[in-house]
Amino acid sequence: MVKTVVSVGLPVDERLEVKKNSLMPDTLTGQEKRICIVTGIHGDELEGQYVCYELIRRINENIGCLKGIVDIFPALNPLGIDSVTRGIPMFDLDMNRIFLGSESGSVPEHIAVKIVEDIAGADLCIDIHASNIFLREIPQVRMSEGTAEKLLPYAKLLNIDYVWVHAAATVLEATLAHSLNTLGVPTLVVEMGVGMRITGDYCRQLTDGIFCVMKELGIWDGEVIRPKTPIISTDGQVGFVNANEPGIFIPHVEHWDNIKAGEEIGVILNPLQGTVMETLYAPFDGMVFTLREYPVVNAGSLIARVLGGDYR
Repeated sequence: MVKTVVSVGLPVDERLEVKKNSLMPDTLTGQEKRICIVTGIHGDELEGQYVCYELIRRINENIGCLKGIVDIFPALNPLGIDSVTRGIPMFDLDMNRIFLGSESGSVPEHIAVKIVEDIAGADLCIDIHASNIFLREIPQVRMSEGTAEKLLPYAKLLNIDYVWVHAAATVLEATLAHSLNTLGVPTLVVEMGVGMRITGDYCRQLTDGIFCVMKELGIWDGEVIRPKTPIISTDGQVGFVNANEPGIFIPHVEHWDNIKAGEEIGVILNPLQGTVMETLYAPFDGMVFTLREYPVVNAGSLIARVLGGDYR
């Protein structure tokens, strides 16, 4: 059942509406567990759109296996998705920096607080993001050290490749995930793929994992896959490779490649002079889990992240 979570007026007799599809068994006992799948906070992150479609399609095809409530929010920032804008158009604002929101605040703050109110009380929330247009990410869950004890058991069921446990200092308190975790709703943040694109294999991989989590929660009693075991790391095992020179980046490795310390990751070219401005090298042995997708770079641009260790 499609429901409107919040609706506010806009100029020219239009409305900004955030909607969800609430799927549940025909007969409710009042004891059902509830999971929320949210995506579309950033309008240029579209990987979650396909995940929402796949979840609804599979559930509807086997509706008798549904034993709990699945709330699916495909577009928390519908104006951003419609206009291919990362933030909220007109407000020049990153929606994932205004939670918990405010009932009497600006339009974005009002929308934010209504979203939180609707999700509050859920047994689990999965917040799906893509990367931006510049970087490609392997399917991964990111969490803070303070939430790891509670969230890791769920993350291990999600069929993703990597769990990155951040130091608490890197957590932004005004994000949806941090706000929900603070309110007692365990919330996982998934990052995968690249901005403005849909990577079908990644989306289907995550969808399989969400059904595994739903099975664990007692929301789904249909067949599920055996989820893959993710790599789990902390900040100390991650190396960053940044450009020192502007130009055009040409990679010499592939996303997911295992590389050796000192191996070439790629070069930055000067197309006007026909010269190599810089050669970039792996900081240590490891696996490339983030790789530059957009070739134009400036000094300081992130080129790659390398996870230390041997993952062959």
